[in-house]
Amino acid sequence: MFGQQRGDVMTEILIVEDDQTLNDGIVLALKREEYHFDQSFSYEDARRKIKEKEYQLFLLDVNLPNGSGYDLLKEIRSKGRTPVLMLTATDMEMDEVMGLELGADDYMTKPFSLAVLRARIHNLLRRQEVPANDYQSGEFSFRFDEMVFRKGGREIFLSKTEQKLLGLLVKNVNQALPRDVLVDRLWTDGAEYVDENALSVSIRRLREKIEDNPSKPVHIQTVYGVGYVWKEE
Repeated sequence: MFGQQRGDVMTEILIVEDDQTLNDGIVLALKREEYHFDQSFSYEDARRKIKEKEYQLFLLDVNLPNGSGYDLLKEIRSKGRTPVLMLTATDMEMDEVMGLELGADDYMTKPFSLAVLRARIHNLLRRQEVPANDYQSGEFSFRFDEMVFRKGGREIFLSKTEQKLLGLLVKNVNQALPRDVLVDRLWTDGAEYVDENALSVSIRRLREKIEDNPSKPVHIQTVYGVGYVWKEE
């Protein structure tokens, strides 16, 4: 096992993958001093480890002996927001949508580049170092407590509703948020009275302030039949 002391803290990663060759390969590819790995090869063993120890990142295979990675994801999400990267042997769009809807932070289809996997993991862990009410990625810097929002150093002025909407999206990066969930969170006091177009209008106005080309959004994307998602490049 490998680990770096950061004070008394190490980055604990659990890899849940029943293919031992791939599981071991991931460990070797991610062999860095700041990571400490545990490996699981079955659903039940993973559940036991999750109950016994606190992790900073999970890599979950979707198909496991005697269980599903999606069920593990639900269990992890019931306890908190630890980053989860799903691994799957299929490239079905609905499988990806399901994982993101259940709270996965990222998704990779086998076979995948271990170099890309390393970069994705680094990105997920980097996000955890940002204060809960701050978001910083690329040209964007959002400080929600101070209500200061910048793009490329230029300040963006947002309404209260736009701030709440942006906060919901960026705090669930790469996770599709259903329309009804967004409406309920944005207009808690009487969502039943909100015009069905109110969310669409808020999304359009936010895109006009955030996107380089609002008609072809890169970050605030529509997930058809579901809702919206904030995509990181």
